[in-house]
Amino acid sequence: MERKAMLIGILILLMASSAFAVTNRIGTAGAQELRIPVGARGTAMAGAVVADVSGTEALFWNPAGAAWAQGTEATVSYRGYIADMNVSYFSVLSRFNVGTIGVSAKILSLGDIYVTTEQDWDGTGEVFSVNIPVLGLTYGRRLTDKVTFGATGMYISEQVMQTEAKGVAFDFGFQYVPGWKTLKFGMVMKNYGPRMQFGGPDFEKPLHDPDDDPQAAVRQWRLTSADYELPSSFQVGVTYDVDLGPNGMLTLGGVFQSNDFSEDEYRLGAEFNMNNHIFVRAGYVYCNQTDYLYGATLGVGARFTLGRVKAYLDYSHTFVDSYFDDIPEVSLRFTM
Repeated sequence: MERKAMLIGILILLMASSAFAVTNRIGTAGAQELRIPVGARGTAMAGAVVADVSGTEALFWNPAGAAWAQGTEATVSYRGYIADMNVSYFSVLSRFNVGTIGVSAKILSLGDIYVTTEQDWDGTGEVFSVNIPVLGLTYGRRLTDKVTFGATGMYISEQVMQTEAKGVAFDFGFQYVPGWKTLKFGMVMKNYGPRMQFGGPDFEKPLHDPDDDPQAAVRQWRLTSADYELPSSFQVGVTYDVDLGPNGMLTLGGVFQSNDFSEDEYRLGAEFNMNNHIFVRAGYVYCNQTDYLYGATLGVGARFTLGRVKAYLDYSHTFVDSYFDDIPEVSLRFTM
């Protein structure tokens, strides 16, 4: 069974290698809300958690990690974002005989937008809000005591007034614990799916065909927009735990992320675990893309007990190099 699991993992790795061997096409993909990370532990470690993430946090980072859940978990998270946007996130999962099943909802809020027209450049007085949801369904399963597999299907809905685009995307991930000391490996193929395209009533216009009789009635024409691809990426990561004695452990992680529509990223992260109650985290993302916004990350966390429920409160801070304010995030996770 373990050999079969490894063969499947190698096959996905080969597929990903061919999928992302193309030249970067920066700025040509849509549905960028899929790339916005959620989960304060992961963001505090700069995303270098692909190999060891577990439970509800894994629903975004690597669905294979969902298979390590022991019971029922739930997470709520709020993340400030650039340009006065924000991201709200909720996820819950539970373990069953057939595997682990989880659901998630990520909502990107663009805030209030003032309506302007060609005649009213300063605004008509109308205001509307844009909220972009991404709904996910995850399945994770232990293939062996060392290998887990997970997949997430996501429904994407982008709508601005009467213009909308809908689509689906998929994540596929593996995690492997070889049994050599505390080494762990992980890989995930993210945001793979068909192209999306905007449409809706705003694309319908009454026009007069110049080839028609001048006395002919105006006809309703439907305009079409160009379709666009999803921001696909492939990540492979490793973590290693260093025992610091009875009251401490240091987790070191690294991830290489190959992006199909931007330059590749290298992620490093570390977490100091003090007696499994206090957590201090840091990370760094390197990318040679011009005007890349992100770099260093920091975070802290605490575990406390509420009766039979264990709760984890985490905070992360992402430093933004230029143009925008830094990005904070707070997550609260419950395990039962």
